Amino acid sequence: MINFNGTLLSEADSKLIVNNRGYKYGDALFETLKVVNGKIFFWEDHYFRLMSSMRILRMDIPMNFTMEFLESEILKTLEANDLLNASARVRLNVDRGEGGKYAPSKEAQVHYNISAEPHNLPFYNIDDSRSYIVDLYKDYFVAPGLLSGLKSNNKAIQVIGSIYAKENDFDNCLVLNTNKSVIEALNGNLFLVKGDTIKTPPLEDGCLKGVMRKQILELLAKDVNVTVEEASISPFELQKADELFVTNVIKGIVPITKYRKKTYGSDFAQSLIAKLNAKLRLL
Repeated sequence: MINFNGTLLSEADSKLIVNNRGYKYGDALFETLKVVNGKIFFWEDHYFRLMSSMRILRMDIPMNFTMEFLESEILKTLEANDLLNASARVRLNVDRGEGGKYAPSKEAQVHYNISAEPHNLPFYNIDDSRSYIVDLYKDYFVAPGLLSGLKSNNKAIQVIGSIYAKENDFDNCLVLNTNKSVIEALNGNLFLVKGDTIKTPPLEDGCLKGVMRKQILELLAKDVNVTVEEASISPFELQKADELFVTNVIKGIVPITKYRKKTYGSDFAQSLIAKLNAKLRLL
């Protein structure tokens, strides 16, 4: 069942209108949520990121779009799909409805839809037996700036980059901005470990303002044994690193095991994911 503006519909009945602005112009935002037994992981961070992104896109935020209202709609959708007492992946999509060309018409109003599917891992873990090989994606580049960091429906680079990765037997690719700095992976933020220094690209470089990125930075800030830098990463630094890992809300932390001829360990990532799961138990 799909939740369309509060109405539960079957997938067969949940067709988008062809004039929907999210479909026509990518005039839409989304949040990917991990929910376990009715608990939305990091819901407050997701909600405020969505509200901030809607303001940046100058959407008229409906008065009923409170954190409590949207949470209740998510839980209603999970219950309709028999996932309220299970682990689930949820997509909350917000668009500007129908009307207008590039400029929205006065009739255009914000709509939302929510879909849910089962997800088999309630907590985060790292599978040491699995390789995770990446390469640089260099066919297209991301413009630096905060607009590139929005979780919008315009994901052309992620789509064609994923096709490139699949065609070349890579598990993921790292994305560059127009300054040729490495900013993120196709599906998450990037962290680099070198000795006791942990680096991640700054938001100004064009990387996603990731919810899991925020959690990891908060955990690292409490570790007196490491130095954390939000600084640009050059491709040359990748092969000098001790560890590289990708973060997102669904998978948590995914260590990269190989980039070109360089192989990496995962000791730091393992210790970090233990802290992340401990934090979740306190939520």
